[in-house]
Amino acid sequence: MRTIFADNLQKKFGEKTVLDGVSFDISEGEIFGLLGPSGAGKTTLINIITGQLLQTGGYAEIMGTDTRKAGDEVRRKIGVMTDSFGLYERLTVYDNLLFFSEIYRTHKSDIDEILQHMGLSEARKTPAEKLSKGMKNRLSLARAMLCHAKLLFLDEPTSGLDPVTTMEIHEVLKEVRKSGSTIFLTTHNMHEAQSLCDEIALLSKGKIIERGSPDEICSKYNYLNRLEITLKSGEKITLDNSPQSAGTVGDHLKNGQIRSIHSTEPSPETVFIELTGKGLGA
Repeated sequence: MRTIFADNLQKKFGEKTVLDGVSFDISEGEIFGLLGPSGAGKTTLINIITGQLLQTGGYAEIMGTDTRKAGDEVRRKIGVMTDSFGLYERLTVYDNLLFFSEIYRTHKSDIDEILQHMGLSEARKTPAEKLSKGMKNRLSLARAMLCHAKLLFLDEPTSGLDPVTTMEIHEVLKEVRKSGSTIFLTTHNMHEAQSLCDEIALLSKGKIIERGSPDEICSKYNYLNRLEITLKSGEKITLDNSPQSAGTVGDHLKNGQIRSIHSTEPSPETVFIELTGKGLGA
């Protein structure tokens, strides 16, 4: 069963085309990653899917309902986490969730459960403005999950976090997926996309230029596989990982010049750069 469906979505602001024929679908219980640089159209696409913006052309559906007609019944099943947090800075951790539980019409008992689940129990009386960035991310994610969302939209959920906190949030997201929820994720973190996402789409200039599982995309562009050699002199050499490079590698080995040698398999980012000439963080 599909949770999101988009067919030839288009969006223009005046003469500027922001989305140009975007089509994809996301199955229930899937983690879908949307990757692209700033200005690619990611936010516009999410705003259309969530019913905050009307498309210029094409069709979009969320949980079986035309996005232009989705009402409160559908919206209560959606959780959204943005990079601006959307928290009330002067309210405590608990009171932030209490406020949103009343909006979502969920039970107050759910707050204690989600605070424990997100590792926020000890900070329940702490004002949001005094939380670290990592703790704010946890609180923002807790708020998005408070409505027992069947669909979560997460915008850069681990941006700027340390590796340990990032790993902990990844584990939470995997548990959310196991519960049957669908996650729509935007990220610039390539490790995050490859370790979490069942499928990714690369968005550039309003168009999806590649789509598939991370492994499928990387395998498709395996010709980008390279060898990176660092010589004892400090010079770095990049070669194709192919039989044609054997002579060069052999010469450096015979002369005892190699300090290190690594293979660099293609990643979604190297594929994106190959297709567009720009990095995902551009």
